Amino acid sequence: MAKDITIFTTNTCGYCSMVKRYLQSKGMTYQEVNLDTNPERQKEALELSGALTVPVTVVTKDDDSKEVVVGFNLAKLAPAVA
Repeated sequence: MAKDITIFTTNTCGYCSMVKRYLQSKGMTYQEVNLDTNPERQKEALELSGALTVPVTVVTKDDDSKEVVVGFNLAKLAPAVA
């Protein structure tokens, strides 16, 4: 079960909106880190994902392990937040 969800986004990212809508449709809460307004956190997103793209969704599980999903990938996102 997901304990904490953080999404790294930008203002112009359509896939970011899709991830947020998906989580909202499942009744899940999340923290959003907008990299346009928080550019100092870009390095954190890159280190977590290894990618220079958004969205980067970080799901922290009950055992404090982290699962990172890059992009709008329901095949990975759905089981990560289940």
